[in-house]
Amino acid sequence: MNLKKRAKQLKEDIPALYLAMKSKNTPILAKLLVFLTVAYALSPIDLIPDFIPVLGYLDDLILLPLLVVLTIKLIPKEVWLQSKEQAKTLIATKQMKKWYYVLPVIVIWLLIFGLIWQLIFK
Repeated sequence: MNLKKRAKQLKEDIPALYLAMKSKNTPILAKLLVFLTVAYALSPIDLIPDFIPVLGYLDDLILLPLLVVLTIKLIPKEVWLQSKEQAKTLIATKQMKKWYYVLPVIVIWLLIFGLIWQLIFK
């Protein structure tokens, strides 16, 4: 699979992961990993900053796809197939709200700022 196809696949998998996270049949561990994967995919902060030559894009090319694959393996097959179909339909009809993607990132940033606030003013 070339890089362009892989990027397109990720663009389809991230919304499907989010939809799978909302399913009652998805195990708790899978939901947690989905949350972390989607938050990492949408976060402007990378584990390895992109300005570092070669290594900067390593997390985007290797880490994120590995997280997605691992997360998909933890989701029951029926739930994953249903979520993937639902995501394709929503993407095709442009009904997928992009602000949904921002919610996990906002929650993580609020938690980080809360922890920093407690450390500073403790």
